[in-house]
Amino acid sequence: MNIYVINGPNINLLGTREPEIYGKKSLEGISKDCQEKAAKVGHVVKFMQSNYEGEIVEWIQDAIINKIDAIVINAAAYTHTSIAIHDALKSYSGYKVELHISNPHLRESFRHVSFISPAVDSVVAGLGPDGYIQVIDLLSELPIKVN
Repeated sequence: MNIYVINGPNINLLGTREPEIYGKKSLEGISKDCQEKAAKVGHVVKFMQSNYEGEIVEWIQDAIINKIDAIVINAAAYTHTSIAIHDALKSYSGYKVELHISNPHLRESFRHVSFISPAVDSVVAGLGPDGYIQVIDLLSELPIKVN
């Protein structure tokens, strides 16, 4: 299975940004963990992060063009604002998992609404940085969809 792990704005600050919420592991560390886990289960992960909405949309479109099997998306703040990312995800036919390091429903009320959730197959939230590894594990148990 080929998997894109797409991360949105400020996720590049993991490890230093609000460690009481997001933990102390850096994005580089999470990426390394995902690469190692994927290799163990025979998958390939491409790990990406952007602070720019349009770039995230282009990566989703690239997943469509290249028939990528799954997208794991932590859209970060764009979760609550981006119709463009929602629309791009709706166009993608592979597995789609929305991921949050924290549980948005335990935070500020503006984080309670996700524009991403209606466009994905599942949502994983509140498992900390290890949620990424758990999603790779989950995907390894699913049959590959025909895109």
